[in-house]
Amino acid sequence: MPGRPTPQHLGPAFRPRLRAAALGTVLTTLLAPALSACGGDSAAAGGSATLKWASSYFPAHWDPVVGGSGAQFRELALVYASLTKTDEKGDAVPDLAKSWQYNAKGDEITFHLRPGLKFSDGEPVNAAAVKAAVERAKSQKNSALFGDLTSVRSVDAKGLDAVVHLTQVDYQIPQLFGERVLQIASPKAAKSPDELDRNPVGAGPFTVTQIVPGTKAVLKKNPDYWDAKNIHIDNVELTSAPDASTVVSGLQTGVYNFADIAPSQAKAAKKAGLDVFVQPGFNASNISLNVNKAPFDDDRVVDAVRYAINRQEFVDKLTFGYGETTDQPFPKGYVAYDPKSADTYPYDPAKSRKLLAEAGHKSGDIKLNLVIPAEDPQAEIVQSQLAKVGITVTIKIDKNWATPFFAKNLTFSLYGTTGRDSALQTLTAHFGPNGPLNLSSPYEPAGFEAAVAKVRRTPLDSPDYAEVLQAATRAGLASKALVFTYSQPNLIAKSRSVSALPKNPAHIDWTGVTIGGN
Repeated sequence: MPGRPTPQHLGPAFRPRLRAAALGTVLTTLLAPALSACGGDSAAAGGSATLKWASSYFPAHWDPVVGGSGAQFRELALVYASLTKTDEKGDAVPDLAKSWQYNAKGDEITFHLRPGLKFSDGEPVNAAAVKAAVERAKSQKNSALFGDLTSVRSVDAKGLDAVVHLTQVDYQIPQLFGERVLQIASPKAAKSPDELDRNPVGAGPFTVTQIVPGTKAVLKKNPDYWDAKNIHIDNVELTSAPDASTVVSGLQTGVYNFADIAPSQAKAAKKAGLDVFVQPGFNASNISLNVNKAPFDDDRVVDAVRYAINRQEFVDKLTFGYGETTDQPFPKGYVAYDPKSADTYPYDPAKSRKLLAEAGHKSGDIKLNLVIPAEDPQAEIVQSQLAKVGITVTIKIDKNWATPFFAKNLTFSLYGTTGRDSALQTLTAHFGPNGPLNLSSPYEPAGFEAAVAKVRRTPLDSPDYAEVLQAATRAGLASKALVFTYSQPNLIAKSRSVSALPKNPAHIDWTGVTIGGN
């Protein structure tokens, strides 16, 4: 998520929790004609199979280069396909590319595209389209992806073969070129990025027929999608989720049949007979510190904050039993999770106060502004916990928060991430000198660069891969710029007429999903 993303890029730390009640009324009004026309969910009832999705991450941008790899990539994936996608193990598998191969040295990879594919505007899906997508992501002024493609030197287009030349040996590319980073748009449509942002043209499972900016999108099945035979949904009505308290009633009445929900709504959704489930993910929230600014230019103050944080309080107060504490950006059991780094800074307010005293600070000396883009109960927990060790925190709401955060102008903030398909990309985004989630750029912890380079040089199927990757995680966690707090899951409620989804980590895959028995 490099560049200058908007708050739409945010992960669960800033999931919208409160929306104006009027929005729910507007959405219901907008959807009422569609509901009567569709005849409910069931294709057997004489209507088409329609997915009615209330999304907490309705896209602010429909150009995937601008949208970046934030949480809204799931919605953009309705329209756009990528070279690879992710299976239930989190591994890269074929999408637009049927296969790929590295050269012997590991600094060049060739993707072989499926023959006969086309974008929804009729343009061919070929290596030239891949080349155009990569070059646009690297060079477009408002790209949120250029920092993710530093290993890519150039792309040669040879018919259906896209030959990617790398700046270094990097075996992460198949993971990286999935739908989080390289959703491929029609080169013809992308000649006008502003127009593409309003009228997306991809080669994914659906095509857009209507967009009401920030509110609603209507899509239909794309018969030219390469795996169209396994897409059983005819239409999609994507709406921006209203006030969380109205989502369950909307699901009950059929306004929606699929919705992102907050943990606070899970009990009501289950009581209403809805199917409530956790879609696996890599979500993690953190406190972001800028070590280039006082008082965090003193390591003792940084460590004092680390010891002042009671992670369990976040879980208990915010996740309703669905979350867990975390001190790194990966869940326990994931290949990149480093057990050796677990609980390095346990909750110890007495030690925190001692460190502050050693740094010459009396209780109340340190006064901080915690700047966030919207009201968030996490901020109040941070405020309360730091007050217990003598640090005064004032919460400041800045709707233009993204600009100072990504310009590295803030001293103290919060962030949430949804993770990445490439574990290495997650690490560099958080801890690298140009990492978009590193508020302290160009700072990076000692040894991190070398550890990252070793991961890139290690094939994903190497027996040493897990050990090498976890060593890079360990090196990154030496960073003084982030304090991880808790993980909140991807919680979803749906009508029982919508069948189960593939359990692809962090993704929502509509392959094989049926509605109403169609």
